[in-house]
Amino acid sequence: AEAETAQCQLFPNNLTEQQRRVLQFQYHRKLSKMMAMLVGSHIGFISADKEIVKNQGGTKHQILSSYLSLLSNILSHPSGRICHEQINTWIALLRDPTMSKLLSPYLQTLLNAYMSHLVRLPWNDVEDGTHELTSLIQTSWEEKEEYDSWLMDLRSKCSQLFKYIAQINPKLAAATLHTKLEYLLTHHGNGQPRNLTNGEQLQQWSFACVQFEGFHQPLDNLLQGMPSWSLAEKEDCANSDPGRLEIRASVRSSLNQVANMIISWNPTDVWLKFRRTTLVNALKYYWQYDPTTLLTGVDAMLTYLATSDDHMATRPHSNGKKHSDEIVSLRKRTGACLVSISKKVPHHLVPWLAQLSERVKNLLSSNDLLPMNEMHLYEFLSCVATAVEDPLARSNFVSDVLSNAINVLDSIEVKNAVNSVEGLMATLGISAATNDPSSVTNPLVVKQTTELYVKMFSAFNQLLSVGKRCHEAAKKRPGGGLPPTTATPPTLSTQSNFPDEGPISLSDLAINDPFVPLWPRILPTLLCALDAVLQLWHPNYQAVLLRHNIQRYALAISDEEAYLATKQDSTAGGVYGEGGTAGSIVSGWDRRDVNLAPKWSGWLNELRHTCFQLLGLAAGQRVLFAPELAGIFPRFVSVIVDERHLKSMENRHLTQYLKQFLEILLLSCPATLYQSHLSPILGPLFEHLQYRLQCNWAPIIEPNTLRSSSETTKALTTPACENAAALASNTGEEWFLTYYARCGLFVGDLDAVTGEEVVEKARVELSRALSDCLQAALALKGEWGLVLANQAKEEQAVKKNDPSKLKSGPRTRFNDQEGRRVNADGTPRSENDIAIEARKTLRINSMCRFLLLENEKIAGFLVLTVIQCLGYPDVYTCRRCARICHRILETVSWNEQYTDLLGNKMFSIVVKAIVTEPKWMVGLEWDMINVLRDVYCRLVLGQTLLPGGQGPGLQQPRDPTNPALFEQSKSVDKPLQGGGVLCRSSDMPRVILSRLPSISVENIQTLDKGLTEKRAAKDQKDLLRELLLAAAEALKETEGGFSGNDSTFGSLFERAGTAESLLNQKAQRSAIVPDIPEKLVTYSMMQKHKEQENTDEQAAALGDIFKLS
Repeated sequence: AEAETAQCQLFPNNLTEQQRRVLQFQYHRKLSKMMAMLVGSHIGFISADKEIVKNQGGTKHQILSSYLSLLSNILSHPSGRICHEQINTWIALLRDPTMSKLLSPYLQTLLNAYMSHLVRLPWNDVEDGTHELTSLIQTSWEEKEEYDSWLMDLRSKCSQLFKYIAQINPKLAAATLHTKLEYLLTHHGNGQPRNLTNGEQLQQWSFACVQFEGFHQPLDNLLQGMPSWSLAEKEDCANSDPGRLEIRASVRSSLNQVANMIISWNPTDVWLKFRRTTLVNALKYYWQYDPTTLLTGVDAMLTYLATSDDHMATRPHSNGKKHSDEIVSLRKRTGACLVSISKKVPHHLVPWLAQLSERVKNLLSSNDLLPMNEMHLYEFLSCVATAVEDPLARSNFVSDVLSNAINVLDSIEVKNAVNSVEGLMATLGISAATNDPSSVTNPLVVKQTTELYVKMFSAFNQLLSVGKRCHEAAKKRPGGGLPPTTATPPTLSTQSNFPDEGPISLSDLAINDPFVPLWPRILPTLLCALDAVLQLWHPNYQAVLLRHNIQRYALAISDEEAYLATKQDSTAGGVYGEGGTAGSIVSGWDRRDVNLAPKWSGWLNELRHTCFQLLGLAAGQRVLFAPELAGIFPRFVSVIVDERHLKSMENRHLTQYLKQFLEILLLSCPATLYQSHLSPILGPLFEHLQYRLQCNWAPIIEPNTLRSSSETTKALTTPACENAAALASNTGEEWFLTYYARCGLFVGDLDAVTGEEVVEKARVELSRALSDCLQAALALKGEWGLVLANQAKEEQAVKKNDPSKLKSGPRTRFNDQEGRRVNADGTPRSENDIAIEARKTLRINSMCRFLLLENEKIAGFLVLTVIQCLGYPDVYTCRRCARICHRILETVSWNEQYTDLLGNKMFSIVVKAIVTEPKWMVGLEWDMINVLRDVYCRLVLGQTLLPGGQGPGLQQPRDPTNPALFEQSKSVDKPLQGGGVLCRSSDMPRVILSRLPSISVENIQTLDKGLTEKRAAKDQKDLLRELLLAAAEALKETEGGFSGNDSTFGSLFERAGTAESLLNQKAQRSAIVPDIPEKLVTYSMMQKHKEQENTDEQAAALGDIFKLS
């Protein structure tokens, strides 16, 4: 930087302004970063100094103001890189409520600078050298990909920055939005300067389109961040101070003009219409308080749904498409905008519900809408209908909106399609290919088959979309989704019995959720459809389909699934772009072509996923537990846990089953119905999962066994279909062993490398989905985990006598609740949250007991599966299963029936993982040692721990009547408070340790003594690590001194090298780090000393700001 500055000084007259900036770029960038870091690292000192934060005009305040002024002036640099170096510091300053007055003079500069850099640079002009800042931009970013990545990061951070600015100074934010929009409409509202046109239309990256694209985020974020008092009606602010009333008037005036300018803007270019749609969508935050222009905006969006391209037929490369890609994009964005607005402000649209309904019917009757737009319109009307006050009127309206979809499901065509697997195959054109292979490419057959499938799938999808919107709205009602007749008042919310924790009739559920009454008509057809789809993968059908050179592709993965496994960059165009996988499953064909074969896999995926999600919706709405549907529940169970279905599903199917259905079922089932409604499902499911995961990972863990080889883990491809079909026809155990080894995948004509990636992804995703599902059910994550976090937060607030903690969320989350209570994650709390959390707490405690103590089959396979997952080489799964192990120990360690599972199987697999030090477990060692400590303390030493294996060991005294026993902990029935211990100490963990090389009885006695005397968590884990280090070193010697550092070929199970090993950390530190000299002088210290000699006065001035005294 000094050399660059010196060069500028040597040739002052020969350099242009841009050349100076290029030469000094690195200096300016480092200066901006250094100055920002200096302030950021002393925010605590600044906020604690009253002279500074109270703006009293003292010396410190003046110095800091000058410093911040210089920092903000640097933001005027034309390179966004310079601004980006400061954004974290500004966010940290704005987050601190004591800084608002101090930062007020710089907010305008911040807004202008970061809003300008959100506008995408025209990279084509940079590459052509025609951009006025070409040299500076090329110095800032080497290539377009680097710039795109940087811009994405900047936009992500600016989101929080803009919200804080709007919260601190809403008047400034509103005025800036008005000024900026007025400028844009004046200079670019008609597409000026109309560059990069395609005939008469602007392109996506035309200058005007890019300018409006860059304005959308500031508009959206600033409107979100504005406090409610600055936008509320005048009567809502009657008790406000005069200053707030003046600000409110200014804000509402500015935003009213902004809304009117956007609504009255009527561009003719398709891409400008697209940008207008995004701006209209952002206005929903303003319309929440002032709906004056709402109906006009909605009307404009409904008009855009019918936008057509009059020149489509004459445009090149139209390929007979009905609409251009630009029109399709506009229509999709418009539909999503309508749904988003209706979810935010449905109560303001209710007065016009009849007119909106009539307008939607006219659009639907035009037969020109995209299938996705039809779904958007149904969702739009349903969201508005949820704001209707009368429950009966709500239900009737939703029923009327969905009458077409219900009628489609009741039609003969759909009934024939879903009542049997043969009917489904005939509907999708699979059966016809048996005798007439050419039918799959016959344009007429393809068109008819596609239309029939779209008709059937759209009906299911519309029901799912509307059902989700109704369910979301139901949870936002005053009762929080609880039936009004059973909602418990907050004063009674701590009781353990609730009248609604059991079966509730559909009529009661419909009071909050208008979708509920439709389920008796939907569920039978839904179960038939799912049953037919899952039967297609039974071995007897696979044996037939795999032999046919076309029909086999119905069982294949889709091009999209292959693409997701390759971790490609989406900027290259996705699955159909350069480097995409379109046409790789059915060689040379993809689902956009006139060929049914590549469409089948995508269709079946869509149908299966929609069925799973609808079942999850039924569980979430508690319909499955209603007395009216008790008669169909046995049929429901017979479909979802049919042994043939479970055994025949691929890993990818089962993963979605867990995510989209099972997790929701576990969280939604009332505690009193666990035995009757969960036992029939979880018993067979956990038994199968234990077996499947064992077969999935066996070829990886034991690759040298007779049944395991590199070939068994390869995905099935087209050339191997004949052999696979012969094996499937036997339907024996050998078929399922090979089927699970490859995760059930058939990848068609996909290349071997990508096929291997697909199999690996399917293998790890199933174990990860299971661990996530169990974590949610055991309150280790998700909404139940949030309940426990809220309770801990309340306890902390009471303990510290600080009620403000209940009104603040995480520092990383923007909080606009203005002093109202928030959840531990920063989300707002509703009035009835106390009653809802009381029920969730009851379910949390009941679920732990049910899963681990009340059903031997469920508990046995569940615990065994979790223990086995600790040995599967996947860090994600292993870390989460370690957390689940702690919850298991807290719940059942006192039960002697679990002693063998916990003290033998769990303990031995954890010890093996630590002592053998496989490379895949690097970074997990402390988690595993903590599990080891938890087992040993509870089963051997009689010590309880805090939840999650945290905190010191709490020693239980010996039973005075029987010294051989420990007294049981008082929290034995409360796993969420630490659980209990095994009263009769087990020697199993001691025996396992004694079998390790170089570990003697004396070593174990020393360990017991140390763990008893030193009960701090760190001390106990260090003692265990030292013992296992000795065993690991001895084991290395028996292996011939093998170390990962000496291996030529990397391996998953290769022993971690000395530099990676946690067990050797202390040895490394003592060997590598020399003794510290009496006076340590580092290179950075010498540089600072050298700089200080030249800048004594400036350094002294800056140093005064942050003095502790």
